Amino acid sequence: MDAVRVALLREVLAGTEWPRAARRFAGALRSSVVPHRGGLLLVGTAEYEPWHLAAHLVDESAWSGLPELAPTLVRHRVRPGDPAHLAVGLGRLEGAGRGVTLLMVAPERPDAGLLQRVHDARRAGATVLSLDGGDEEVRGLAHETLTVAEGAEVDLDTVQHLVSAAAGENSLPSPRGTRRFRDRLSGLADRLTAPPPPRW
Repeated sequence: MDAVRVALLREVLAGTEWPRAARRFAGALRSSVVPHRGGLLLVGTAEYEPWHLAAHLVDESAWSGLPELAPTLVRHRVRPGDPAHLAVGLGRLEGAGRGVTLLMVAPERPDAGLLQRVHDARRAGATVLSLDGGDEEVRGLAHETLTVAEGAEVDLDTVQHLVSAAAGENSLPSPRGTRRFRDRLSGLADRLTAPPPPRW
């Protein structure tokens, strides 16, 4: 999802909790990974692999100049011949400790093995964040959570777009003025299509 579509999504969701909640969660993510530089591990459940969020965070990392935002996707099933960026299995969580940030995306309750690994990583000093569907045990393991409960105005995929975009922002959004939506969108498009400033 490109920046214009994210801006439109935020407009649609204006007046709901989601843009603000996503920025809060993204701020916690940035404040965890950027100062510590210990790496960002991204893991889903056996049924839900957050590869789409991984791709967006890689993009945001490049655009924002924050390499710490690029995650290592930890997968439940790694096959022989998978490329290196898709060949990191659950064993990687065993080495997670102080300085590492672990982001768990869990729309449903994870299996006991994953919960134990996350618990062990937290005890070893890793910072745990969760994007989840409201499971109490998942929320109890995380230092910071963003829950998308069943019946919410948005789904978990939409919230992942909001979070990844907010994580890559270099500043807080300016206060909303009285400009019309088209004027704001036009200004955003101008900024996105402007050539980068010269590097001296």
